[in-house]
Amino acid sequence: MIEGATPLTIVPPLPVGELFETGFDWFKDTFDAVFDAIGDFINGVIDGFSGLLQGPEPLVLAIAFALLAWLVRDWKLAVGSLVGMVVIIGMDMWDPAMETLALVVVATLFALLIGIPLGIWAARSPAVSRILKPVMDFMQTMPGFVWLVPVVILFGIGVAGAMVATVIFALPPAVRLTELGIRQVDSEVVEAGQAFGAGPRQILKDIQLPLALPTLMAGVNQVIMLALSMAVIAGLVGGGGLGNEVVSAISTLDLALGFDAGISVVILAIFLDRLTASIGSRRPGHGRLRELRSRFVRTPARTAA
Repeated sequence: MIEGATPLTIVPPLPVGELFETGFDWFKDTFDAVFDAIGDFINGVIDGFSGLLQGPEPLVLAIAFALLAWLVRDWKLAVGSLVGMVVIIGMDMWDPAMETLALVVVATLFALLIGIPLGIWAARSPAVSRILKPVMDFMQTMPGFVWLVPVVILFGIGVAGAMVATVIFALPPAVRLTELGIRQVDSEVVEAGQAFGAGPRQILKDIQLPLALPTLMAGVNQVIMLALSMAVIAGLVGGGGLGNEVVSAISTLDLALGFDAGISVVILAIFLDRLTASIGSRRPGHGRLRELRSRFVRTPARTAA
């Protein structure tokens, strides 16, 4: 621009943010009691689950996580999980890690309870799919820090606001991949079910969801990873757990604390990623428990005719 020239003012000012703020203030004032009740419920659920994880001895729970990894996949994942959990214990990050795990698990459950039905609805209705697509694009592309602002206004500083922001940020993959998985089911298989007299619910339960399970589990995996990343960011608004440790390390320039908290986040992310990926890759009816039963339980010998 030439020095001294004034910019063109062809485009009038658009007070989009101010209009949104006005509507948001009305929404908050109208439903403030409802959000207080929801916040109390969320705090109770997360506090209860966090207390459940922190109740047993850390090494006992670490062994339980390793056994879960072995049941879902193999001994290699079990050993790696045990080593990772022992490292978290050794760094004195166990309690914050369990708080973060509780937040991630609860947020993931809420995201799936909302996202999977919406994905099924979108797969069955092109109109719903067209409506949800821009909404999911908006939710997924909006920076995670931005979601903290309205959520804190509604729920205040604390775990409830952090959990709601985490659910919003992690929800889109559950909707998108549920819809994708159901749409990818071979139409001939669905038509065969209809030919045998199966209704829409039976086709969904017995055909579409089982065949779409790998894609669904990929969605669960992405939801967990996004929830974990957002749970750390939510430490800025009092989300607790490893997020608080990271924020504390930044504010005090404590490199050791930041490194310990970061390594703990990485260990949790790898554990959850491998666990959900293994569940999605197993064929229906071929879990570890079934394999163990078939290996160690002998079938009765056939009686001679």
